[in-house]
Amino acid sequence: SLVDARGLLCPWPVLRLCRAAREMASPGAIRILADDPAAGRELAQLCAERGWKFAPDQAETDAFIVVIG
Repeated sequence: SLVDARGLLCPWPVLRLCRAAREMASPGAIRILADDPAAGRELAQLCAERGWKFAPDQAETDAFIVVIG
């Protein structure tokens, strides 16, 4: 699944990730694109609170991988 939150300021990337997670039918990975400088920190905090795995996407700047479940 892909969430494109480029051009959106926080908290929108976090909110978009939450919505995508709710809409997932089963555990899996979400790739999120977010270019707000605060997004990485805020996404990491959300993932820590929810027990999701979070990592920067090594293939692209401003991209992150979240594994749910």
